[in-house]
Amino acid sequence: MFTIGDFARLGRVSVRMLRHYDSIGLLPPASVDPHTGYRFYRADQLRRLNRVIALKELGLTLEQVRAIVDDAVDVAELRGMLRLRRSQLAEQLAADTARLTAVEARLRMIESEGRMTTQDVVLKEIAPVRVAELTAVAPSYQGEDIGPVIQPLYPELFRRLDAAGITPTGPGVAWYESADSGGDAVVVHAGVLVDAEPSAVPDVAVVDLPELRNAATIIHHGAMDDVEPSMQALARWIEENGYRTDGFAREVYLDYCPDAPEKGVTELQVAVYRD
Repeated sequence: MFTIGDFARLGRVSVRMLRHYDSIGLLPPASVDPHTGYRFYRADQLRRLNRVIALKELGLTLEQVRAIVDDAVDVAELRGMLRLRRSQLAEQLAADTARLTAVEARLRMIESEGRMTTQDVVLKEIAPVRVAELTAVAPSYQGEDIGPVIQPLYPELFRRLDAAGITPTGPGVAWYESADSGGDAVVVHAGVLVDAEPSAVPDVAVVDLPELRNAATIIHHGAMDDVEPSMQALARWIEENGYRTDGFAREVYLDYCPDAPEKGVTELQVAVYRD
């Protein structure tokens, strides 16, 4: 099982949200340690979490969401509700585009449930690499908070490297860590492999990304807005093989397609260990 922090990262929601869902009986943890009060979740609870988020994005109250989820609304009914909301969002201001994308991503994730396998998950060692990076802080690890923060970083990073005469030697790599301020905020690292000294670019950090001795990895095809099915398959493999996660997932952009994100190819790497 996963700690609340690990489950939040795999589900791409905040810990605060999970605690609230527990307090109102919408998504209780699978178990609670009677001595420490720590909450633990199972991988199969991601299915309920994704349904809750999809229904919430329809504009329903949490009380309505709980009633619908507890009555086991089937995929066909849920698909119809999401498509109706999609039509409504399309008529609203351009500022609602991000919400529309999130609804569609959750819809595709739900439709894929039952067909997902873990056969493409590979456990391997990730060698250390040198990267040039720019960083920024996102309010949370949720997709709608990460996207607007990380997307501008890469064009600016490539611009600065080009101005310094440095050519990347490998793919882009993104990784995340909790912000020092606490709460749900995360530091977003947007990097790319380089062969350069740390002082080569005055306005770009050149750092050595440490190795991952054991990483559960999976190849995700498509836009990162649609990453939830791949994350769920990865979570299932981790739990079924008796591992625990250690930190956020790394994203290695094997085929970076900023103009056509649906054609992108990304390797997700999660550091894992056994107790």
